[in-house]
Amino acid sequence: MRLKFPGAADRASRRRALWLLLLALVVALLGLLVWLAGRYESSLVQSRLEDNAALAVTDIRAGLNRNLQAVQALHARERSVEAWRVSAGRLLHDHREILRLEWRNEGLDMQGFVETPFRPSVFGQLKRASLQADASLACVAARRVSSAIYSSSYFLPQADGLGLEVADMCLPLTQAGRLTGYAVVTYSLQSVLSELVSKPLSHGIGLSLTEADGTRLALHGIPARASRMFIARQLLDLPGSTFVLRMESRLGTPALFPNILTALVTAMALALMAVLFLLGRDMRRRLQVEHDLGEALAFRKAMEDSLLTGLRARDLQGRITYVNPAFCKMVGVEAQALLNQSMPSPYWPPELAGVYQRRQEMRLAGNHLPREGHESVFMRQDGTRFPVLIMEAPLINAVGKHTGWMSAILDVSEQRRTEELSRASQDRLQASARLAMVGEMASLLSHELNQPLAAISSYATGSLNLLQDEAASTGAPDALALSDDLQVAMRCIAEQAERAGKVIKSVHDFVRRSDRVREAVEPRALLEAIMPLVILQARKLGVRISLEVNDACLPVLCDRTMVEQVLLNLARNGMQAMQANDDAGPSAQALVPSGKVLTLRICPAAPHASSQWVEFAVIDQGEGISSEVAGQLFTPFFTTKKEGMGLGLSLCRTVIEQHGGCLAYENGQPQGTIFSFTLPVALVPAAKALAQPALAES
Repeated sequence: MRLKFPGAADRASRRRALWLLLLALVVALLGLLVWLAGRYESSLVQSRLEDNAALAVTDIRAGLNRNLQAVQALHARERSVEAWRVSAGRLLHDHREILRLEWRNEGLDMQGFVETPFRPSVFGQLKRASLQADASLACVAARRVSSAIYSSSYFLPQADGLGLEVADMCLPLTQAGRLTGYAVVTYSLQSVLSELVSKPLSHGIGLSLTEADGTRLALHGIPARASRMFIARQLLDLPGSTFVLRMESRLGTPALFPNILTALVTAMALALMAVLFLLGRDMRRRLQVEHDLGEALAFRKAMEDSLLTGLRARDLQGRITYVNPAFCKMVGVEAQALLNQSMPSPYWPPELAGVYQRRQEMRLAGNHLPREGHESVFMRQDGTRFPVLIMEAPLINAVGKHTGWMSAILDVSEQRRTEELSRASQDRLQASARLAMVGEMASLLSHELNQPLAAISSYATGSLNLLQDEAASTGAPDALALSDDLQVAMRCIAEQAERAGKVIKSVHDFVRRSDRVREAVEPRALLEAIMPLVILQARKLGVRISLEVNDACLPVLCDRTMVEQVLLNLARNGMQAMQANDDAGPSAQALVPSGKVLTLRICPAAPHASSQWVEFAVIDQGEGISSEVAGQLFTPFFTTKKEGMGLGLSLCRTVIEQHGGCLAYENGQPQGTIFSFTLPVALVPAAKALAQPALAES
């Protein structure tokens, strides 16, 4: 089962958006780097082309200056026209950019000329005489400044249908400061580009001379075809004329990678993209592992929270580092109040804190704790104690290091309560077994004692008959008085023997659980039946008997003999309780006033005389019933008397409950105990006895 976390979809969407944003930024950065590298490479190519154009202009100027010096040397050396032509021919042979070399006098008249041997005469279509204007202007300017002057370029058509763009250079010739003539040199602008510019500069590029407005005059070389073109312009400023050198190049600018730097940047960009991809894949794996780990932790947390067993972790110093909700609920303390708590713990009973602390110190000092459980007692926040079973084991981390102890704690209070109930049930079973044995003994005794009691009754009756016959035969007054006393005594013996037989019969019927014979009996009659025995016991113990009988009480429906035994048993218990509280010797006289009074009270169970229940109470002035004794007062075989059997009160309660009533007790004021029980009234009330005092003392 996989647990879903709230907000997990939102977090995943945010992560995806962040990754997309990061990818977009990286792509934009890499693209910018590649673009900047390309721009840098383009700037390098453009700068190199500008430098080459400047060098080309320098080469042209240097070549023209060399030609100027050669022409000056030629005229300074040669004086005759024929010799001049020979030297001029060699000069033209060495300088192909020169198309024509002329020697003119002071009036610009032609004295001699030589044309280049490498091509037909350039003035074949148009004669030189028709093209004197530019040269004349240049010579006039040269004479004025006493230096070489270049004319403007002009076009010479050729026989092949093409033409040449040429320019003249006029050099004034002087001797001893006097003008002797002019040297006119005609240059082919195209040959100037091809011959005067160095070969490394002109390789693979296009050179052209243009006017200031961009009109192209001469062209040399064609640049290689490519996607981009770089153009550099340099001003070729000559005396008397100005040209623009235009250099075109497509070298060093491939379509994708201008040079190694751009390739390196692109390679680094691709490598970065690959690393980013690998990082993203690793991050996805980490997120998946984190998600699985989170689900595993949530599942384990859910299991720990649902456990009924308390879990507690402690470090090597005994401080609590973890508790689960079951443990917090067990001790009634929040987790925040328990964490980082050392000894003594807040759930230790104060009276046992010292013992627990010494025991924990001994246990924590050992290297290994026993894994078997041990019992202890904890205290809840409200102060109640409860038993627990603690199973503790060393806490070992992932690298095998001992970091503390882990405890599993069980609340065994319910188990102990079940054991107590089981023990109580076992005790009740044992008591029932003993009661069954007592019942068998009672049945046996009732069977065996009936004959002796019958014999006692018969002997008492026979003794009465003999006494009556003896008194009648003698007739003496003293004998008659003695006979009357003996008859009364023998009559009491016979009545008590008969009563003992009835008691035994009632006990026998009670043990056999046969149908009870119940009758309507006056409450006072039940009391009067036991008074002789009560008075006899009271005289022996020196107790005064007080009777409180309400004449409004209706007859009760009961087993007379058994109820009389209950009253007699409660009265004897009350007198014995007062005797235990007073060590004075028994009084020999009946009803002698003393501090010990036993009250027998009969009244309706409700404030109204028409109550359906009658309450019988026996009130003593003993030391009362302690809380320890109260919990086991009606338990069979429990007694506080040295010679008691512990069955009296248990049987009394059983008898009253069989009649539908209830036997209870309460503490008297200022001392003593009140035992009371209730009996139901008869449906057809018997006739009331003669009125007697409501309060009587005996």
